[in-house]
Amino acid sequence: MENQKKIPKPVIKRLGLYYRCLNRLSDEGIDFVASKDIAERLGIKSSQVRKDLSYFGEFGKRGVGYNTYELMTKLEKIIGVNKYWNVIVIGAGNIGTALVNYEGLRKEKFSIIGIFDADRSKVGKKIGKLTIKHISELEDFFKKNIVEIAIIAVPENAAQMMVEKLENLGIKGFINFAPIKLRTKLPVEDVDITLSFKSLTFKIDRELK
Repeated sequence: MENQKKIPKPVIKRLGLYYRCLNRLSDEGIDFVASKDIAERLGIKSSQVRKDLSYFGEFGKRGVGYNTYELMTKLEKIIGVNKYWNVIVIGAGNIGTALVNYEGLRKEKFSIIGIFDADRSKVGKKIGKLTIKHISELEDFFKKNIVEIAIIAVPENAAQMMVEKLENLGIKGFINFAPIKLRTKLPVEDVDITLSFKSLTFKIDRELK
């Protein structure tokens, strides 16, 4: 991604929303779209859409708008979803199981190709089409497969150790569900579902006052 270090994190997150919105517009047969149309669908200002896209160059024509397919294709390359990404899950608990079973990831070009756990009582069991492997099998798995992203869905006390092991094996980045700040120089996206609940209750509480 161009000038990634200079681009605010909220902008990067909104790119995914723009891409999903353009996908839907394309499915609806809409060939050209204005920033106002995108903004209205996402509940933001059209000036925000234009400003976010301007980080990556000039898009669209004044008075015509954006070619839906062309902009979607360019965003695919910017975000990096113009290819499939191979993903593994570390932790075969509730979160790991749910992610393996979630077909939406595959549709968005994230292919979960393996799931691992330290609990030998889980090893050998099937989750969808995948068989749970033991953590000790990671090194051999990396030798046989290209793995780019790891989802960390293990308890806090095991997360950092797993990150360091995966770094040594050549992983490119992490999605972190563990309630801990990972110490790594690699890209990390922290996922804390409770923060979304707290944000919602804050908004509800303010509405009630």
